[in-house]
Amino acid sequence: MSNSEIDINTFFESELRAGTIIGVEALKSARIPAWVLEIDFGPLGIKKSSARITKLYAENDLLGKQIIAVVNLPVRQIGSVRSECLVLGLPASDEPNTAVTLLQPERPVANGTRVS
Repeated sequence: MSNSEIDINTFFESELRAGTIIGVEALKSARIPAWVLEIDFGPLGIKKSSARITKLYAENDLLGKQIIAVVNLPVRQIGSVRSECLVLGLPASDEPNTAVTLLQPERPVANGTRVS
């Protein structure tokens, strides 16, 4: 196994789930602009995340949008925010601080649905 490969069971330990953004506010203390997102994961509850996605998404663009996030990582303190999940996205380039496009379901799914 090379350094970039992981065991399939390790991968399956990650819980990638769908959630709906129900709250958005600017992370005022951030050096790089970011949003604080409140995301409804249905039976898993509401979790917060800090996301550097301000280049492509305004507050109104995000409210009601379904996204994919990893929900079983340890809580991470990011400035004044306790980030409880990791919202997933794809960078537009390899350059630092590039725009990020969110990963999202093609069609609406129940909040908390696990990616399979």
